[in-house]
Amino acid sequence: MKNRIVSVCVLLAMLATAGFSQAGATGVATKKLPIEGVWRADQDGLPFIALTITNESGSLSGAVLFYFHRREAVGQPWTSTPGSPGPIFNPMFDGKTLTFQVSHRYAHPPESLNDPPSSFRLTLTGVDKAGLTNITESRLEGGSSASPGLPMTRSDY
Repeated sequence: MKNRIVSVCVLLAMLATAGFSQAGATGVATKKLPIEGVWRADQDGLPFIALTITNESGSLSGAVLFYFHRREAVGQPWTSTPGSPGPIFNPMFDGKTLTFQVSHRYAHPPESLNDPPSSFRLTLTGVDKAGLTNITESRLEGGSSASPGLPMTRSDY
């Protein structure tokens, strides 16, 4: 399990640094957007989500890693296990809000193999602070997609 966590961290680091190497090779400097970096959220003191956003030569891209929380039995401590990282699709940033989609096909196989992508919104709430909302889930549950969302904190790569 430790090797898997290290492998996931290495993959996220490679995705995050790809933009820096390309900018240096082309000589084109791009202004860093406030959305760029690694966004993290914990739940109950355990890792919950890691979202990496890059702006490679003016084109947003990124990857997301969801962690699965479980416990062996009632009364036992919760544990957090990373899933497989996946790319984000259709990222759009308006200066305050990033919207994007994530594949849901492999979330809960075999039931989810034909699922359409899930839509998310990351809204900046302060310096290095944002709220993440699963728009698809909010709509399915009849909830308000205007809630501040899951608190996330940004760090540099």
